[in-house]
Amino acid sequence: MDIEARIRRRQRRDDESRLIEEYEPLSPATHVEEPTDRGRLLEQLLDHLDPVFGGRLPPHGYLYGPKGAGKSAVVTALFAKLDRRTIDPDTVIYTTTRVEPTRPLQFAYVDTRRYTSEFAFYHALVDALTDERVPRHGISTETLRTRLHQQLEASGAGLLLAVDHVGEPGSTAPEVLVDRFSALPSSVSWLAVGRTEPEATVLADYTAASIRTGPYRRHVLVEVLLSRAATTLDRTTLDDLSAAIADWADGDAHDALAALFVATDRAAQAGRTSITEADVEAAIEAVPDDCVSLGRVFALPENKQTVLRTLVDLDPADRESVSVATAAIADRTDLAEGTIKRYLYELADIGVVDRVQSVERYESGRPPSRLEPKFPPTVFRRLYNLNE
Repeated sequence: MDIEARIRRRQRRDDESRLIEEYEPLSPATHVEEPTDRGRLLEQLLDHLDPVFGGRLPPHGYLYGPKGAGKSAVVTALFAKLDRRTIDPDTVIYTTTRVEPTRPLQFAYVDTRRYTSEFAFYHALVDALTDERVPRHGISTETLRTRLHQQLEASGAGLLLAVDHVGEPGSTAPEVLVDRFSALPSSVSWLAVGRTEPEATVLADYTAASIRTGPYRRHVLVEVLLSRAATTLDRTTLDDLSAAIADWADGDAHDALAALFVATDRAAQAGRTSITEADVEAAIEAVPDDCVSLGRVFALPENKQTVLRTLVDLDPADRESVSVATAAIADRTDLAEGTIKRYLYELADIGVVDRVQSVERYESGRPPSRLEPKFPPTVFRRLYNLNE
């Protein structure tokens, strides 16, 4: 636990009755600056990036592994620290060229969940490389691409680019990314991050190395839960319950954190000062099988999040079909029914909601499909409300 966390806990002693003061540390969508026990993966990445420290760009690479294995946590933390070195004259990293002895190396991270279009991709890159405000309107994709080339050429800088969540439903397809990568300057090297095995993605055809990480080990996952809860919950009440969550989560930190979040919220809403075994059991039931990452949900456009936020508050009877849910959501929002229905079908297509076909018999036509979120409603509801 860091100094700031200790101070916050002292400040909260005047309100011992409150179980939880901060939800953000428990959020499965939050990445911490120092991921727990991912040293082996970090060393693998540093081995791949080692040419950077000798003045050269590394070859293109591909990092892969299952959901909740800590890929994004490690990559975002590593690139954030490397990027900080580009503005510190004592730690700046240079790369060598044939013409000039050294040139500064820059680092950028792009999440393809959020930046799916070609315009958004180039806008994110240009924005990462400049302190100036980059307009979102009145500028073309071609202008952004040209500006990126000009910036890198003028500065003489090399760019190491991390591109996360490639190949997920709703994000940028690998084939599209290959085209975008081919249009980047030769002074750019990229590291793609995804879940697909190398032999099943075209990206691996353009990389010199594939780096694999597996699920968290049970005891490590327990430590992840305890470290995330350190600023919020009393560890003495958590050891056994965290172990139970880790056993169930089977190495998936996302689902484990979601369950801990739901259990904590359940206890807090009941006015209790600690979570119980019953809270954990109920929380595990609240996390759907094949749970969708909440990072995907919060990367959706604002209007689609509005539809989902309304959907999770509907009674089961108001979710018994797309048409019924559409009407119920329209009554509670300013969105048009046609827009809502289109969004619901699109959300089902990318697996964020599930259309569960009714088992009842109907005289004619297909039976209606009940809409079920593929993410924990409690976690989404609480975090959405906090961000409003």
